[in-house]
Amino acid sequence: MTCDIILVRHAESVPPSPGEPDDPERPLTSAGVAAAELLARELAAMNPTAVVSSPYRRAVATVAPAARRAGLEVTTHWELREWDSGLEPTPDYAVHYERSWADPDFARPGGESLRRLTARAMAAVDRLAEQHAGGVVLVGSHGTFVSRLLAGLRPGIDWPFSRDMPMPAVHRLCWPRQS
Repeated sequence: MTCDIILVRHAESVPPSPGEPDDPERPLTSAGVAAAELLARELAAMNPTAVVSSPYRRAVATVAPAARRAGLEVTTHWELREWDSGLEPTPDYAVHYERSWADPDFARPGGESLRRLTARAMAAVDRLAEQHAGGVVLVGSHGTFVSRLLAGLRPGIDWPFSRDMPMPAVHRLCWPRQS
């Protein structure tokens, strides 16, 4: 039995502070809150049977309005969190991310390689699809998580795709993937 997985990259959030770790409590900006509210109607119209999210505040806040419209609770799953790049926020992050995309096995000390993130993302969605077989699951997460999941499914998902993904972004998948 299949499951529709609706990947939702979070709306615009307050930028991370250079020199500090990425804060899981960073909220959406006012524009991000407005975008999440606008997106709620579209997401609720997909008739979700479950709404799950990364525990990071910005991801939960993006899918929460749709969950309310659908009469569902948001449950959080640690494995849906953002990529642990091993970098503190820095203005030149793009150079570092590009290097990781060029070599998905590269991991900074204490960080996660993009290949491991892809495996984590695929396994997390496999579990969700099994738990919610026949349903429609809204999955609130992050740009790199969504990009690496998509990269595990189809060619052509690369650093420019990830870098340029809008906030919010929605990708609908039928899981397990049909051949």
